[in-house]
Amino acid sequence: MKLHLTPLGLALCAALCGPAGSAHAAQGGSLPATDPALTANPASRALEPAAVKVQLVDDDVLATQTGKYAGATMISGFVLNVISQWQLPNGVTALAQGTLSAAQNAVGQVTTAVNTLASVSGGNAGANSGANPNAQVNGGQSVSVNGVSQVTQVAGDRNTGTNSAVIDFNNSAVTLAGAANAPSAAASNSTGSVKAGITFGSNGISVALQTPAGLATQTITPGNGQIAQLLQIAGNNQQVANALQLSLQTQQMSAAMIRQLGVLQALQNRR
Repeated sequence: MKLHLTPLGLALCAALCGPAGSAHAAQGGSLPATDPALTANPASRALEPAAVKVQLVDDDVLATQTGKYAGATMISGFVLNVISQWQLPNGVTALAQGTLSAAQNAVGQVTTAVNTLASVSGGNAGANSGANPNAQVNGGQSVSVNGVSQVTQVAGDRNTGTNSAVIDFNNSAVTLAGAANAPSAAASNSTGSVKAGITFGSNGISVALQTPAGLATQTITPGNGQIAQLLQIAGNNQQVANALQLSLQTQQMSAAMIRQLGVLQALQNRR
């Protein structure tokens, strides 16, 4: 099987698992001081516990030490869930969510699936949306980093805003509700003041919520190795959340394969 995972995904995967091995280095080579009475008496020295030996280890040796991690050959599939939700104080709820999954079947073929959902529901037309036309939140769209960026800009009171991105190993990941085989979805209220949309395209994934009180977006561009989450809230009593979860699925390894990997790692550490 060959999966085209981005370098960012593999790097985050390795960082999540973390090295299980360890190495110790000492700054000095001196041994602990011993009691002169013990060193003067051979019989006493025979009863003395063996002194701890300290071996200096250079940085170039430590740099080659390896631990256990999830390599690309262990990954048999993934499930990517993205969801953005905005709740205004007048009861309007905007939601955009989607799932992209890839898995290996019994004959080694990789199958993919995508589903999306966008909705704008509820609300009282006469109630206050909490928007503040005098508040300004801008500049977050221009932030660009290599990796994951999470930006929250708030101008108002009693607001709740959350950006979260999680990578884990879960062979029974939940798939979000949505229309199957639909790469995009969009919705809005009758006046067009609240909009929700999500798109899975060749250039990546885009999620956007637009309300009178601000903007919530998520953008994933594999070509640039970038994941960006942005919240801009200009109002009061707003509840907003961006969430991304990447569940990496691992293939089962036989006991013989596990032993072989253990021997290989031991040989690599000695080398």
